[in-house]
Amino acid sequence: MIDYYLIRSPLSQRSEEAMMNYVRLLSLALNEEVRRVDLSAYLQDGFALLYVASGGSEGYFLEVFEHLKDRTCYILTSGESNSLAASMEILSYIRKHGGSGRILHGDVSSVAAKILALRNAHRALDRLQGKKLGCIGKPSDWLIASDYDAAAVQRKLGVETVSIPMEELLSEIALNRYDGNEYTERFKKASFDREEIEKALYIYGAFQRITDRYGLSGVSVRCFDLLDTVHSTGCLGLSILNSLGIYGACEGDMPSLLSMAVLGSLTGEDLFMCNPSRFDTKEGTATFAHCTLPVTMPDRFSLNTHFESGIGVAVQGSFDPGNCTLFKCSGDLSRHFAIEGRILDTPFSDSLCRTQVRVGISDFSYFLTDPIGNHHILCRGCRKAEIEAFFALLEGEKRQ
Repeated sequence: MIDYYLIRSPLSQRSEEAMMNYVRLLSLALNEEVRRVDLSAYLQDGFALLYVASGGSEGYFLEVFEHLKDRTCYILTSGESNSLAASMEILSYIRKHGGSGRILHGDVSSVAAKILALRNAHRALDRLQGKKLGCIGKPSDWLIASDYDAAAVQRKLGVETVSIPMEELLSEIALNRYDGNEYTERFKKASFDREEIEKALYIYGAFQRITDRYGLSGVSVRCFDLLDTVHSTGCLGLSILNSLGIYGACEGDMPSLLSMAVLGSLTGEDLFMCNPSRFDTKEGTATFAHCTLPVTMPDRFSLNTHFESGIGVAVQGSFDPGNCTLFKCSGDLSRHFAIEGRILDTPFSDSLCRTQVRVGISDFSYFLTDPIGNHHILCRGCRKAEIEAFFALLEGEKRQ
């Protein structure tokens, strides 16, 4: 159900029936009820619409503006009876007085799509409130541009950041135990060295106990330190965490973990943290690769070693063709990037990380001129509209 508060001039000659017909059409496009509420109910709803139904309603808007100035005003207008002109005057007043908002206008189906994306952005922001993201160890030394601003993330998202020493992880790994689940069992049945799988699962058990101890919704790990200390990798453990709905990122990369938390809260999709590895600008294809992948995400998988070290256990996934989205935000949320593409196939080369996804994309300029670090997050489906709605909400609609 989506609520709206009606603003219109009593002098409007447009009948109540005509105004409500637009609401009925919108309800059909949304496939849910669009309900008129009073001002009190509108203000209590975290996401609701202002339906400006006629011209000459600006003065009536002023009577309630004092109650609205601290929230983003989503102004719905059918464009009839001078309602669009009134909406523009109202939005100009809102902006002039330090408020934020946008006009929702156009064909009914596109307006409905915008409403759903905006509502989902509000819900994602609510889901993020109070979450905790952890970093085990420091970011890997080569992440020279991947800064993270914990204070900005706390202020904008209500997400707390927890630092955990690497020694705590190593102590947990030394316990050589883990709690089994459907994913540990799937990996144990896979065709691979059983001793290596057990070592990798001990690392998973350590990850799980630490995330439970600190109440984490996601964790990034300085995983390359495990190569020399426990002679294995965190790839399998992070795969299981991601499959269980706990965001797991590699290399202590906190901007990537933040990007996973944002995209996961928006979409509920499985996520693949990956590197852009090869571009074919003539064919319009890009290959993204990494060694950590939720086992729930690919259509098929096998096990292989970690690419750089040749040890440990990594997931090598294969994907059927389908739409996808690539996303990244900066560690202070001041920048973001999203592009939609299509998964074409999953080739394999010994010279790249184990899961390799070839994606058809239309524009390489961002990657080659102004990227946000190297790692990016891939999910299935076309999700750019939801991402843009989320960041418009964070920015108070100032750029709309």
